Amino acid sequence: MLKDKSLLEYVQEHEKNLANHVYLTQPTGAGAVVDYTWGQVMDQARRMAAHLQSLGLQPGDKVAILSKNCAHFFIAELAIWLGGFTTVAIFPTESADTVRFVLEHSESKVLFVGKLDTWPAQEPGVPAGIQRIAFPLAPAGAAEGWDAITGRTAPLAGHITREPGDLAMIIYTSGSTGTPKGVMHSFLGMSRATHCIVERIAMVPGERVLSYLPLAHIFERAYVECGSLLVGGGHVFFAESLDTFLADLKRARPTVFLSVPRLWLKFQQGVFAKMPPSRLDFLLKIPFLGKKVGKKVLTGLGLDHVRLAGSGSAPIPAELISWYRRLGLNLMEGYAMTEDFAVSHLSTPEANLPGFVGPPYDDVQVRISEEGEVLIKSPGRLIGYYKRPDLDAEVFTEDGFFRTGDQGVRNEQGLLRLTGRVKELFKTAKGKYVAPAPIENKLNELPLIELSCVSGSGQPSAYAMVVLAEDLRKTQDTPETKARVERELGEWLKTVNAGLSGYEQLQMVVVMPGPWTIEDGTLTPTMKLKRAKIEALVEPKLAQWYGNSAAVQWA
Repeated sequence: MLKDKSLLEYVQEHEKNLANHVYLTQPTGAGAVVDYTWGQVMDQARRMAAHLQSLGLQPGDKVAILSKNCAHFFIAELAIWLGGFTTVAIFPTESADTVRFVLEHSESKVLFVGKLDTWPAQEPGVPAGIQRIAFPLAPAGAAEGWDAITGRTAPLAGHITREPGDLAMIIYTSGSTGTPKGVMHSFLGMSRATHCIVERIAMVPGERVLSYLPLAHIFERAYVECGSLLVGGGHVFFAESLDTFLADLKRARPTVFLSVPRLWLKFQQGVFAKMPPSRLDFLLKIPFLGKKVGKKVLTGLGLDHVRLAGSGSAPIPAELISWYRRLGLNLMEGYAMTEDFAVSHLSTPEANLPGFVGPPYDDVQVRISEEGEVLIKSPGRLIGYYKRPDLDAEVFTEDGFFRTGDQGVRNEQGLLRLTGRVKELFKTAKGKYVAPAPIENKLNELPLIELSCVSGSGQPSAYAMVVLAEDLRKTQDTPETKARVERELGEWLKTVNAGLSGYEQLQMVVVMPGPWTIEDGTLTPTMKLKRAKIEALVEPKLAQWYGNSAAVQWA
């Protein structure tokens, strides 16, 4: 496999060799789906590429996509590349202000509008001079429709190439703080990184995947979209909605399934809502029966065909990985970022350990700085930050290693364990730094907790805020649930504190009144905590709580 071979070379080979192979399956409502073969995908992409060229765009101009995951996201990106342009994808949950910032900062000339839940609130963020094109599943009246344009436009002909150094995409990081940064990736870097991913996870023709994590994020873009563009003979399914997710998953019967810790935890909590953890654990330990029980649980989740499951984007509790492996699911944790095109570390069947993100990819160099920061050199290294040369100077060492901002340690086998974010460290009044992530991981092992956030900068000691599991939130105001939560959380707090140094120990756990969501600004589009936003919710009551001796407080 030639690592410098462009993805555009591969897709044009698939266009010829796999013309009748179904590549994409898109739900359209009420259980109906539309299949797109490689021949249809490329015909549509070539027609839209010709249309983009007819608009007078210059080579390298930016074309944006604002859409939830769908088949036309893939097709539009291919059209952008075939036409000679650069993709800018925007998270479908972003506010109008962020939509405007990304479109204006990137100088995008055209916007594809796709599947969206909040288009009326987002539309005011689209500058007046930007040409709009609506995907088939876009909100009514968003723009001129895709089908009308491709129906009257002849496809772009011939074999199309792009220079290795041409800019393929700008990915605006969602960020837990501050203004989004535009990470630039070239065709060469993208191709090299995708080759590394396909080799590490042994992706082959015939793989089935479900695309539902945001395609505007590097995790889904690299592993699902770019991986399938390279391999060619696979089948990508899309999720219709949250309500149909389980049906969509069972339709796809994925062989590779990628997710984030929050969803892995919600899957587990859904299982526990039907069977108490102690009962399930007992059954899994019984010889012969345990494998059947594990298979039944995975079948209920739609994951019984998965040969490789991955977790990324945020740390996942080690016990949660162990639990899935007891069910028979090959769950591996990985670690990467937008700046290295998701090529950094990934566990393998031979080299994995719960709590560690695995060894580096074969072509990745890694070292730990004197300050404990993880530094890497990756084939997927960014070109730089769009219009931010000041940031380029900050994030690279003199010898070219990227400063990840993450703290970590490596064991004797070379496996990496992340210990926190450099910028997330805080000092309590005791004068020592506390790393919140490891404590949060431990807290999240308790089934009644969905998410947690540890804080306490300048306070007498650290504290934690927690969101209860979904089934408990429905009754968390009742005396019975409150009594149970206070009892179990109080005991769990003692257990967690017993494993911490004195300066790290939590004084209390604060139970939040509802979930943290992308929509209310407490989570990023990739479900990372926005700590400052969450801390601000409880700040007015902190003094009162610190003066109270109760281990469990209610916000």
